[in-house]
Amino acid sequence: MNLVIVESPAKAKTIKKYLGADFEVIASYGHVRDLVPKEGAVDPDHGFAMKYQIIDRNEKHVQAIAKKLKEADTLYLATDPDREGEAISWHLYELLKSRRQLGKRPVYRVVFNEITKRAVQDAIANPRELSYDLVNAQQARRALDYLVGFNLSPLLWKKIRRGLSAGRVQSPALRLICERENEVEAFVRQEYWTIEADASKDAKSFSAKLTTFGGEKVEQFSITDEGRAAEVKATLEQAADGTLKVEKVERKQRKRFPAPPFITSTLQQEAARKLGFTAQRTMRVAQQLYEGVDVGGGAVGLITYMRTDSVNLAEEALTEIRSHIAERYGADDLPDQARHYKTKSKNAQEAHEAIRPTSILREPSAIKAHLTVEQAKLYELIWKRTLACQMNHALINQVAIDLSAGAGNLLRATGSVVAEPGFMRVYLEGRDDAKSADDNEERMLPDLKEGDLVELIQVRAEQHFTEPPPRYSEASLVKALEEFGIGRPSTYASIISTLQDREYVVLDKKRFSPTDVGRVVNKFLTEYFTSYVDYDFTARLEDDLDAVSRGEGEWIPLLERFWRPFKDQVDHTQEHVKRSDVTQERIDETCPKCGGQLSIRLGRNGRFIGCTNYPDCDYTRDLNADKAEQEAPEIVEGRSCPLCGSALEVKRGRYGKFIGCSAYPNCKHIEPLEKPEDTGVACPKCGKGTLQKKKSRRGKIFYSCSTYPTCDYAVWDAPLAESCPKCSWPILTLKVTKTKGAAKVCPQKECGYREAIEEAEEQPLESK
Repeated sequence: MNLVIVESPAKAKTIKKYLGADFEVIASYGHVRDLVPKEGAVDPDHGFAMKYQIIDRNEKHVQAIAKKLKEADTLYLATDPDREGEAISWHLYELLKSRRQLGKRPVYRVVFNEITKRAVQDAIANPRELSYDLVNAQQARRALDYLVGFNLSPLLWKKIRRGLSAGRVQSPALRLICERENEVEAFVRQEYWTIEADASKDAKSFSAKLTTFGGEKVEQFSITDEGRAAEVKATLEQAADGTLKVEKVERKQRKRFPAPPFITSTLQQEAARKLGFTAQRTMRVAQQLYEGVDVGGGAVGLITYMRTDSVNLAEEALTEIRSHIAERYGADDLPDQARHYKTKSKNAQEAHEAIRPTSILREPSAIKAHLTVEQAKLYELIWKRTLACQMNHALINQVAIDLSAGAGNLLRATGSVVAEPGFMRVYLEGRDDAKSADDNEERMLPDLKEGDLVELIQVRAEQHFTEPPPRYSEASLVKALEEFGIGRPSTYASIISTLQDREYVVLDKKRFSPTDVGRVVNKFLTEYFTSYVDYDFTARLEDDLDAVSRGEGEWIPLLERFWRPFKDQVDHTQEHVKRSDVTQERIDETCPKCGGQLSIRLGRNGRFIGCTNYPDCDYTRDLNADKAEQEAPEIVEGRSCPLCGSALEVKRGRYGKFIGCSAYPNCKHIEPLEKPEDTGVACPKCGKGTLQKKKSRRGKIFYSCSTYPTCDYAVWDAPLAESCPKCSWPILTLKVTKTKGAAKVCPQKECGYREAIEEAEEQPLESK
């Protein structure tokens, strides 16, 4: 009997059906060992020796593996084909060896990029040894993260507040978000005007924008006030006298090529843009598609491995894709030769593939009934992108027409038409932060030639204001992380979720903003650990780790180069930096109460302005007080106070905006700005209300009775309309944790009922 070890039971179930009766497949449930969670787990004074211990929750799985191993002649380690997968195999091998459970059995490492019968059987037939280059690169990464976390976190406790922590790659990511927030706040809005003309020819209307006025080119800020705009408008109307003349017609045809197949980062970006998925949700669903879904006839892996930097496609896959394009869309949409895309990442292994369906013949519509809604959406996205990347380019006809309104005044009309859609009939890549309508919107212009006269309908002066740079969305943040070389695609999801879990950033209207604590932590790190949150330094360190994984560098010298300067900086900061240096930021203003210096300070509920002579002087005010005074109260239209009938206003308080009565302090009615989302689950305490999804003052989600304050029942986790089978409490809650996965849980602590729904998704070590 041969024993095969994989990470998850879903993967084990799929692989088992591809191997014969003499193979047993069992899951390790992710990592089996990790560093001991205390000081000294990595010892720099003794060659960075690392002390590991078995993960408690996986002890039972290791025992199950050892029991099966007694019956086996050969052991195959078939964990994922990347650095983390190699580390899991190595840890399991070392653990079994240390317990003397391996004996003299041969141990093989097998890898496959897709879970199909051919790929699995080929891997078993062509095993290899463990790659210690990959293992050492993973150990170096784990050691670095441990050394940074265990040395910086206590420093943050002393200099800012207890309970804070810092990460090697999360900190530069936090810096990105904070710097963008600073740009938004420093932004000064500028007014500018554009002049457009509406014209018509042969009953076809179109518009043109002023590009030259009085012989001078019109720039963005050529017209900056209403008076000047009105003057230009009047001049054009008088000069044109109801008619515009066509001075020049330019016709071009351009090619648009399809985007390459998905890699981890581009899949996360597109799923965020088009499906509204978080990076973590994308990776969870992709893992399910990779490990196997029963689409009739047993479980089968639907996509290739989802953690990859390579845009390479296997030759047999290219042949199948091209054949399907020819059959479904015709030879006109098929290029003469297969498209080969160049991988940007120098660490990408070309033996690995891009993310693609294991068979392009498995169309989304044919298997949709067997998939969950989110699985179907993500599979369709991957399927369309893969098919489109091998289709013909699109041809776009573009027209630009210059029209004159008197001497020295030119307006330009532009339009484009898709002449041949090519790949665009299947898939079009999304964009971040689109300013207006989609660029690909077709705009038809009448058939005009030089010398033609067109009717001028009207001249319009349009007021505009410049906009601040947009805050990062999940898609644009992943893109920025990739461009700056912060982390690796397999860790982007954990970087983002860690920043949110630590409450350093919040996601509001799908955009990231730093919290007050996040800003102070970032200020501390950028001032006193500048090089360690530097984008170039972080990227070089990632490149060094990649070099170790390729066998081009040694991991112990890498740790040495990092550790000594870092430890010196920690010790220096510990000794010479005071807490007030970090949590206070002096401003150019004196205290109105005692004449002392005012500063921005970090308190229990966020940042505020306070006197530096505290406790002798207790003057404080809200940081946003000045801004709030300048802003006129926003009246809530169509509603009045339910208590006194006065108008309702949108107000700003310590915990953000809320709706309050304009008659305050005589009337103290308040309500949240956002209407709570009703779950439809009846309140188990009073039975009269339903549980509503709400946000706490600190932005944390909870669920409470709609009749509050009459009924004060509340729970943290999402309620389910199911009675507890143990104590008969009217509801259960859906609890999701990184370590234990998803489970139905009784909210009554004394009951303790818990029913697992799915095992925890294996997290990259960085997130632990």
